[in-house]
Amino acid sequence: MLRIVLLTVFGLILGLGQPALAVPQSTEQVSAIQQFTADMRAHEGFFTFYHDTAQGKFYLQVPREQQAFIFQTSLPWGLGSNDIGLDRGQLGPTRLASFLIEGNKVLLLEHNTYYRANTNNPAEQASVNEAFADSVIAGFKTVAEDAHSVLIDYTPFLLSDTHGVVRRLRDSQQGQYQLSPEKSVVYPARSKAFVDNTELEAKVTFSGEGKGQYVRSVAADPNHITLHLHHSFIRLPDNQYQPREFHPQSGFWTETHQDYAAPLGEPMAVQYIPRHRVSHEEPIVYYLDPGVPEPIRSALLDGARWWAEAFAAIDMPNAFQVRELPADADPMDVRYNIIQWVHRATRGWSYGASIIDPRTGEIIKGHVTLGSLRVRQDMLIAQGLLAPYASDDPAAQQALKQQVEEMALARIRQLSAHEIGHTLGIAHNFAASADDRASVMDYPHPLISIDTETDRLTLTDAYTEGLGVWDLQVIAYGYGKADPATVLAQNRRLGLSFISDRDARATGGAHPDAHLWDNGSDAVTELERILAVRQTALAQFGLGNLADGRPLSELHQVFVPMYLLHRYQAEAAVKMLSGVHYDYAVKGEQSIDIRPVNATQQLRALKQLSRTLSAEVLAVPTPVIDLLAPPAYGENAYDRERFTGLTGLTADPDTMAASAARFVLDLMLHPQRLERLQQQHSRDQTIPNVSLVLTEIAAAAITPAQAANATSLQQRLGFEALDAMVRTYQNDTLSATVKAPLFQFLQQQRQQWQNSPASAHRDFAVYALEQWLAGKSWPLTPAPALPPGSPI
Repeated sequence: MLRIVLLTVFGLILGLGQPALAVPQSTEQVSAIQQFTADMRAHEGFFTFYHDTAQGKFYLQVPREQQAFIFQTSLPWGLGSNDIGLDRGQLGPTRLASFLIEGNKVLLLEHNTYYRANTNNPAEQASVNEAFADSVIAGFKTVAEDAHSVLIDYTPFLLSDTHGVVRRLRDSQQGQYQLSPEKSVVYPARSKAFVDNTELEAKVTFSGEGKGQYVRSVAADPNHITLHLHHSFIRLPDNQYQPREFHPQSGFWTETHQDYAAPLGEPMAVQYIPRHRVSHEEPIVYYLDPGVPEPIRSALLDGARWWAEAFAAIDMPNAFQVRELPADADPMDVRYNIIQWVHRATRGWSYGASIIDPRTGEIIKGHVTLGSLRVRQDMLIAQGLLAPYASDDPAAQQALKQQVEEMALARIRQLSAHEIGHTLGIAHNFAASADDRASVMDYPHPLISIDTETDRLTLTDAYTEGLGVWDLQVIAYGYGKADPATVLAQNRRLGLSFISDRDARATGGAHPDAHLWDNGSDAVTELERILAVRQTALAQFGLGNLADGRPLSELHQVFVPMYLLHRYQAEAAVKMLSGVHYDYAVKGEQSIDIRPVNATQQLRALKQLSRTLSAEVLAVPTPVIDLLAPPAYGENAYDRERFTGLTGLTADPDTMAASAARFVLDLMLHPQRLERLQQQHSRDQTIPNVSLVLTEIAAAAITPAQAANATSLQQRLGFEALDAMVRTYQNDTLSATVKAPLFQFLQQQRQQWQNSPASAHRDFAVYALEQWLAGKSWPLTPAPALPPGSPI
């Protein structure tokens, strides 16, 4: 049963209802604030503030009667670097706060909302409140006062580093910075007061030695970085909102606190789902950033409006709406749910964040951030797949270019819906792709097919249109009137699965259906299929993938996602190896089903993954090598979207293959995966063990390297496999149970290399293994990491 006594609890925490502080009642003091602010511009609202235009200061009027509010910081103007992560529109922490006035001092206090006593007993509430520390965010001195309020100079705090910019720059190794007050000012244009919220903003400069490559690539002067910091004071919602209980299979995120008044025998953790308050009279309205260009603007609006279907399905037509942001509105204003278009120097993540009432889980504002370069990456992928410039027929070329754009816009529609889903309170469902693409809350890979008539690639069904069945069910659980338990039971009857981030993102993850950027109900079958698609893409790759008038060297960027077309599906298939079927089961609601992936599936996965280590799969076609020109003059020679090689500015196909092999080897030989595998094999001898995995890797990559006529690529892949095995053995977390077969296998490898045909490579392999077996340093280094994959 849900246990909440919110207003009483937080009234005690904040001292609400207590007598106001006694103050002198002289006429002089009553008018002191008016006298002090006589020449200032007043902004009356939730918190009234005054702008001293002569001194460039903001003064905030604080009522003497203590009241709780939500204090929110944010970053309206960003740095433009995905790697540093200081993005336009980024939200900081959401805090339950209040001002405490004592004498001539005023404290801005953040209240500890995680530890509570949900009871009507004031003494019990007080005991919990006094047991866990609150935090003072800032302190001020009063400059004027009257019978009902005091006035503070808010400017120094507004010009402080409330967003943690200095820490972020330091942690991302961009340099040591400090705030420069002399280079910082308040920003009146976006400082406003309304009935339920007050918004203050400043233009703040951080100075230091900008040594990092990321900050140097985006800042006008990397030694002086000027950003905007924003503070919001938000009136707490009324007590009419009813929290809804969290369930681990609901598909929602959770807002959790500990209830120290819980009866003995009941859990102390109380969990709500985050969600908006919605009714026919008060719909959820999202506003689109007016800075989005066409045709992206229309695609974002289309995708955003998909959620209207889900609300209509729960008999709430028009409860979800999307409009364009009014010209005079501020995107940081808490009254507006925003879809914001954010530019960075490189492609980066989009995300959906929310301002949430920490007492109840009520979403007060949804804030979607969409990275503008994502759409261009999708166009690059489509350009590599469709070769739109191969035909000399202008009409045919235009039709293919149109398909490229249509694929990218289809992805943008899906991305818009996905990020808005987060701001509705919905978590990722990375098992949806295995359920016939049942949700926009998965990360979708474009579905690429081969046209059997033309033997060309097609993208006619690259991305789904509209919500999936899972999305409709999640909205029914969180916003519908039906019993949530009934919705969960219906999910089980529909065979829907829900697995989220922690289980799907981990490199050593075990769940066989939870993956990012994959397709298909069977990850191994899809890996086999995508390898065939990749082979077609590489065979057809050429000048037709590049527009006339572009430097030939740009083909390298187009080639990278084609060559690595299998990378995500390999990540999916490897989870079959030592995989475990499970879900977020709750006792008494369903049967418990926790079991290893069957031996046949595991062996299939091992065979397909081993294929991706072979020279036959990884060799770059000679016609492609002949087109991969060094960077043209004026082009960035060290673009992260290119492969890193060992041959200088020229293309290095052997290192491309070695990097791709290293990627899969690190997946297959992940310590957690090998530990599970060895334990599963001990219980079921038909499941492959660590020795069989090593044998399959050797057959694909090492044995060909031992042949007398081995190519340089085969030799490189053989050394890469040996290096991966040694690095795995050296992992401190590996148990002796797994180290033993690894050690034995590497000893056998020394013998096999000794018995192979004489060559310099044979001698070096024997030397390296003997050095390592003798306890000396391993003389090999792994291939460079792959160019960035996510996000697409």
